[in-house]
Amino acid sequence: MSTVTHLGMAELEQSLDEIRRSPKEDGELALIVRRPQSGEREVIEAGELSVAEGLVGDNWSTRTPDVPLEPERQLTIMNARVAGLLAQDEDRWELFGDQLYIDLELSEANLPVGTRLAMGEAVIEVTPVDHTGCKKFAERFGVDAVKFVSTSVGKKMRLRGMYAKVVEPGSIRAGDAVRKL
Repeated sequence: MSTVTHLGMAELEQSLDEIRRSPKEDGELALIVRRPQSGEREVIEAGELSVAEGLVGDNWSTRTPDVPLEPERQLTIMNARVAGLLAQDEDRWELFGDQLYIDLELSEANLPVGTRLAMGEAVIEVTPVDHTGCKKFAERFGVDAVKFVSTSVGKKMRLRGMYAKVVEPGSIRAGDAVRKL
């Protein structure tokens, strides 16, 4: 991975127009990242989405009995343009900890809770849980990145991403079309 300098708020805000140009109806699955264990990331070309497991092989479904599964947090999705902006190098996208990176507008207005998205053979549904930045996010992408995704505009646009759950299982592959149903 290359060395990067965190972008400042002015640079981040200048990129909003490019992020707003994300497709609204038909996008593309740019990257799939599986988390086999806590702290581990595995970029995969293709994967399986399961109603019971989420992204098969991801640690979401392997929680211990004292930590119950949260179906509303089964999949984490990030806008590929935001990931590219903040990471500055595609080799760093996996550091976000999200599983699916999609070139599609993720805003609440475009994808309200309950919206279904088809990709590959699978269908997922947007859930109501907010996806926010954490301490690791700030360390990896900068304090201004956290501020940027946490502004009122950033929250409405879901710049940090969103949660979804699998409603129809199936295979997915990087490069698959993603379309609103």
